Amino acid sequence: MSSPNDFSYLDNKGDQAVLYLADGSQPIEGHAFGASTNVSGEVVFNTGMVGYPEALTDPSYRGQILVLTYPLIGNYGVPDANVKDELGLPLYFESSKIHITGLIVSEYSWEHSHWAAQKSLADWLKENNIPGMYGVDTRDLTKKLREHGSILGRVEVGKELSIPQSIPDNFFTDCNKRNLVAEVSTKTVTIYGKGNANKIIAYDCGMKYNIIRYLVQTHKVELAVVPFDYDLEANPSNLEWEGLFLSNGPGDPTMCAKTIKSIEYALSMNPPKPIFGICLGNQLLGLAAGAQTYKLKYGNRGMNQPCIDLRTGRCYITSQNHGYAVDADSLPSMWKSLFINANDNSNEGIIHTYKPFFSVQFHPEASGGPYDTAFLFEKFVGHVRSIPQPLLLQNISPYTMKTYKKVLVVGSGGLSIGQAGEFDYSGSQCIKALKEEGIEVILINPNIATVQTSQEKTSLHHEADRVYFLPIRAAVVMDIIDKEKPDGIIVSMGGQTALNVGVELWKEGLLQAAGVEVLGTQIPVIEATEDREIFSTKLKEIGETIALSYSATSIPDAIIAANKIGYPVLVRAAFALGGLGSGFAADDGELKELAAKAFSASSQILIDQDLRGWKELEYEVVRDCNDNCVTVCNMENFDPLGIHTGDSIVVAPSQTLSNREYFMLRATALKVVRHLGIVGECNIQYALHPESERYCIIEVNARLSRSSALASKATGYPLAYVATKLSLGKDLATIRNSVTKITTACFEPSLDYCVLKMPRWDLKKFQRVSKQLGSSMLSVGEVMAIGRSFEEVIQKACRMVNPALDGLEGHDSNLTPDEDDIPLEKQLQTPTDTRLFAVQAALEDGWSIDKVHELTKIDKWFLSKLKNIATLRQSCKDGTYKGLLSVKAEARMRSLKVAGFSDRQIGRYFSVPEAEIRSTRKLLGVFPSVKQIDTLAAEFPAQTNYLYMTYSGRHDDVTEASDTPQIQTPQIQTKKLADCRSISSTEFHKRARGMSFGKSATSKLDDFKSSGVMVLGCGAYCIGSSVEFDWCAVSAVRQLRRDGIKSVIVNYNPETVSTDYDESDRLYFEELSLERVLDIYERESVAGIIVSVGGQIPNNLAGPLAECGAKILGTSARDIERAEDRRQFSDMLDDMNLQQPAWSVLRSKEEAIAFAEKVGYPVLIRPSFVLSGAAMRVAIDDEQLKNFLSLAADVAADKPVVVTKFILEAKEIEFDAVANNGIILNYAIGEHLENAGVHSGDATVILPAQKLYVNTIRQVKRYASAIAKALRITGPFNIQYMAKGNDVQVIECNLRASRTFPFVSKTLKNNFISLATRAMCGLDPKPYRISLLDIDYVCVKAPMFSFTRLRGADPTLGVEMASTGEVACFGDDMHEAFMQALLASTFKLPKKGGSILLSIAASAFRAEFSEGVNILHKLGYKLYGTPGTAHYYNKKFNVGMISVTKPVSESDDGTDDNPSALKVIKNSEIEMLINISDGSFEKAEITAGYLMRRSCVDFGISLVTNVKCASVLAECLERGLDKFSSKHIGDFYNLPTIGYHET
Repeated sequence: MSSPNDFSYLDNKGDQAVLYLADGSQPIEGHAFGASTNVSGEVVFNTGMVGYPEALTDPSYRGQILVLTYPLIGNYGVPDANVKDELGLPLYFESSKIHITGLIVSEYSWEHSHWAAQKSLADWLKENNIPGMYGVDTRDLTKKLREHGSILGRVEVGKELSIPQSIPDNFFTDCNKRNLVAEVSTKTVTIYGKGNANKIIAYDCGMKYNIIRYLVQTHKVELAVVPFDYDLEANPSNLEWEGLFLSNGPGDPTMCAKTIKSIEYALSMNPPKPIFGICLGNQLLGLAAGAQTYKLKYGNRGMNQPCIDLRTGRCYITSQNHGYAVDADSLPSMWKSLFINANDNSNEGIIHTYKPFFSVQFHPEASGGPYDTAFLFEKFVGHVRSIPQPLLLQNISPYTMKTYKKVLVVGSGGLSIGQAGEFDYSGSQCIKALKEEGIEVILINPNIATVQTSQEKTSLHHEADRVYFLPIRAAVVMDIIDKEKPDGIIVSMGGQTALNVGVELWKEGLLQAAGVEVLGTQIPVIEATEDREIFSTKLKEIGETIALSYSATSIPDAIIAANKIGYPVLVRAAFALGGLGSGFAADDGELKELAAKAFSASSQILIDQDLRGWKELEYEVVRDCNDNCVTVCNMENFDPLGIHTGDSIVVAPSQTLSNREYFMLRATALKVVRHLGIVGECNIQYALHPESERYCIIEVNARLSRSSALASKATGYPLAYVATKLSLGKDLATIRNSVTKITTACFEPSLDYCVLKMPRWDLKKFQRVSKQLGSSMLSVGEVMAIGRSFEEVIQKACRMVNPALDGLEGHDSNLTPDEDDIPLEKQLQTPTDTRLFAVQAALEDGWSIDKVHELTKIDKWFLSKLKNIATLRQSCKDGTYKGLLSVKAEARMRSLKVAGFSDRQIGRYFSVPEAEIRSTRKLLGVFPSVKQIDTLAAEFPAQTNYLYMTYSGRHDDVTEASDTPQIQTPQIQTKKLADCRSISSTEFHKRARGMSFGKSATSKLDDFKSSGVMVLGCGAYCIGSSVEFDWCAVSAVRQLRRDGIKSVIVNYNPETVSTDYDESDRLYFEELSLERVLDIYERESVAGIIVSVGGQIPNNLAGPLAECGAKILGTSARDIERAEDRRQFSDMLDDMNLQQPAWSVLRSKEEAIAFAEKVGYPVLIRPSFVLSGAAMRVAIDDEQLKNFLSLAADVAADKPVVVTKFILEAKEIEFDAVANNGIILNYAIGEHLENAGVHSGDATVILPAQKLYVNTIRQVKRYASAIAKALRITGPFNIQYMAKGNDVQVIECNLRASRTFPFVSKTLKNNFISLATRAMCGLDPKPYRISLLDIDYVCVKAPMFSFTRLRGADPTLGVEMASTGEVACFGDDMHEAFMQALLASTFKLPKKGGSILLSIAASAFRAEFSEGVNILHKLGYKLYGTPGTAHYYNKKFNVGMISVTKPVSESDDGTDDNPSALKVIKNSEIEMLINISDGSFEKAEITAGYLMRRSCVDFGISLVTNVKCASVLAECLERGLDKFSSKHIGDFYNLPTIGYHET
């Protein structure tokens, strides 16, 4: 425990260090690790993300101060130099010593973790007397080196350094003036592999050990390594030789005159002997041949340089480390370029036209880096052995590339757990790529909320030519193919849904018969990856293995397979998404239960070896038809194997892999992808043993996946876009890098930042659901944080996932269960949605990293970073604010910010307002810097608009806006922000209203064009806030750009289209917090902020932002609060004499109970400022009311909770509209099929409304007009009403876009958000000409649920939203649209003559469904019923309903003579259950209804739980609407009508 005000832990470790540069720029200050010594050398950079032990021992770095662009260095320590290979060479190093002069990094990891590590990087540097320096903005330094070229530098280390006023003479030493090769070359001749068949002389000019390994161990030659100045002609050691190898090395090649002379001798020999050179050897061979060399501006030093083989056109990823190059124009006759750099066309290798002489500028032996070109050693040794070399020719595919005129793209349908918004992003990128090639695009996707289904054609954005909002089923897709007759079909952009349809159509031969070509990876390849046995066989063909695994098609087969492997085993359904139907079984009994459920999802299940505790890693791989193959991103799971990757924290790039491990798995990925024949993009997942290099392949996804979207956003490499181009036959080398615009897409991104993905769960919304994480995915969304320290990104991610959190904290998060209920040790052992916070709590309590690791198997490196956060937190909690600022205030404040602590978090530790922390921090000069995502770690210039903010940097990558807003002026800002409070303020300052619009509410277009507008995105997808809000944000941004207004978007959801950097002028992948939005607002000097298109998170920021002086566009923050605050809104309605249910504000539970007794139960509890009905509950008695009030108070924090009378049997109505200065411009009225009591997000919505009275519509419009005027609404808004008879009452008003805005916009063929955006910008918006009465079609929106994944959840509907997505379909009438929407939601209709089970509790519901029962009976369905239901309908209508008993437990199967409902469900004797409970109220006890509903979900039986839906479904079946004709949206828009026509 530290003493009070001991903030020493916040101080940077190590002595002071300063880097001086010879260009005269400002000295760079940092801190030291390694040796305390002063050094001078040439400053160069390396963009590799791993391999620092290899780089530091590479002799080519002799005399250089090395800058590593990847910010986190030292993670895996340094291995043991005493571990030797077969040749007696140190296994993990490239020479016997460190050759760099000094090392510069951004952040040094003082704790390391790796099974092979013997010591830390700092200790290793000390042993070799090499200084290391950290705390440097290495990205800015790299840019300087890129622009100015390599610069001489000097590192000085000391306790208290003073920077001199002027630099003395001889301060810098130019290492290039020394003969560096002479310094690193061997002094004696050494023979390796003595006695091997062929003898080769290798000139050691600084030769790496891995070259010796390749030649001797791999190719079995006898290698004589000689000094660089060995006289080959004199040959004093009488060496026999059949080939000559020229090694890599440092410095100027012209200094190696003796080496060049010996090479000239070798070139003159007749017959010629083969010569092969690498790196410096390439330059020496060029000079000996008569060419010239030159010094590169800053050299090529990294692991991702793309080089094209001019013989074949193939592009290879190479490792390079050189500062000089051969001038290709100076090559004499008979010499040609062999390789060129794909980025700048510079020479990368030379070859003699007929003699066996060749060399390359890169390193085929790698180490570090990829060994894709190691075949060059084989070519050289083949020459030595006189083995005829194969004729290498260019692939003819570029000359035979097929052209496509029309392509059908299959979407993914409604969002569900495991298949979410990432496929909207993928599909949108795909459509963009196709349209760029002039291809007509047909899209089938019933998800009306997606961006890809938009139909607005603009010059800036590409949309599909025709969109079919229809169920994604094989028969439907085939019907569209028959109608549209496309050339090709793409099934890899729509998740498992699209893939399964493609496989089905291919297997049946329908695609082949129609002449439709599957673009990209072919179906047999997809089947090979999806079928476990085929996949295993394919891998064995190339010497790779999967985990022990067997497939089974029956439960007995599964038991046999499990016993072969040994328990525990993993059970998975084949051809299923997101681990659907999977879990771990410890014995035969658990296996039977899991297998039965898995078989409901697939006809084949997989039994896998349990590898829990191993590391899980992923690589995203891209391959073209020319066999060019690259890995775009590798990712490491924070959690060990055993948790579905969708539920794990994922870090990119990997943090704990060594160079050997990283490139071992990369090489395997390329080998597997090539062998399978994948064309396009795929994902390969590995299990890696945590204490060795043993690994096995888990699976390959031969399609775009969730990880693909994450990798695209993490790297800036648009995988779906590139994969689409490749599917058309293009090759990687000819596609341009979308960020730099000038370099090739055939490269592997270098990251100079760290990315962390954190899942978002909504398990609390469901009763009885298991919170344990396993092999089946449970998360509904995810966030992605970008930064330059691990602490920064994980704390950012916590705030992104849950805006109520201040950062990563254990006990203070209030998310961990009470330790009296679940001991902390148990919380650590069991992976759940809150385990991260339990881990943090343990570390805060002083648990050791070793103990936490033992319980969780989370790598110790990750845990050390969490421990650092805990220690920093404790230092603050033990101290005072005055103590923090008393000494080293700037440095200590920066330390906290670099570690990801928010202003609000720091303020809470010291009981100081957030605004004061912000003001003080800025006065101290602690600001975040703006950095670019440029794919190449600043090696090449990039005018990218893809940005993030970090405190691990002192310089911005982009210029600051010239027009500084008032809020940013320090003199004014200090006073203004001192009074400003955070989002968690206890009350709202009314002065916010006056500040919301800044200087003017009607800013002119010119103001916006010059300054721009900031749009706040939706954040993480969750239940209630999903892709529909991304559509809204994208629509707003696109309208701004159409109007010529600069757009700045802020969002952190990698699944979204809005976070595609092509969509906006500037994209900040950042937090939607008050602190960060203000940072960006001040930085960009925008004219205003749009908060109303991203859902509840940005809307809740309106007040705090306005308080701080930010300009909110549209409806004022004060009026937003009047609508969101339940009490203020209800008061306003009463004042306006607008009807609403009786209500009361919660002051105490006793008052609430008294109110409930007065108006009568049931009552509804409604918190303020929440989304998707969070904590909204219907209480039917005093006990429920008390419990629900406690929950609502927790959710609402300091905001009001209102209790209202819950009205039964009322119809709910949706009113979506856009207003301008309180006047409604356009509106849409939709009706819910279900009665009020089902959350609007779970309701079936019909548009235009079909069954509303004219007087009801009149009242709805009148109320809306009055509310819009009272709240002075400008922008989008949504009002929900309930109607009983002609009595209309207001439920709530949302002064923002609602989830139905894309639905109404696409149904009415006019974008409401575009109109709202123009209104909010004061651009005189003109209303659309819409006549709801003259629309001769109907659109029905239906919810998508994910109950199959939520183990134990009750699949019934209530006032809190449960659906994860939505679909919508069009029809000539409501029934046709309803049936298609139901099918699009993956609902399975009972087959003709099939069996249906009914269990309807209330007599009123039984009577209401009487007609439905008669229809089902008339249609020939076999009807089952629980006793009361069967008795009722048999007595009334004599329908012959078979009675089954109600189950009383999960094991209640009844008897053979009288089976239970559970038994007929489990045995699949029924195909659909209609279960209508006695109300939409939650019950704590397990009921028979729950057991039946849950079993239907677990065993894949269709379920209907609402009587209105059941009735309409029966009517649809009666009308034969399971058959239909394919119509695209344009067919409905163009229906002839009487009345309004578009002019």
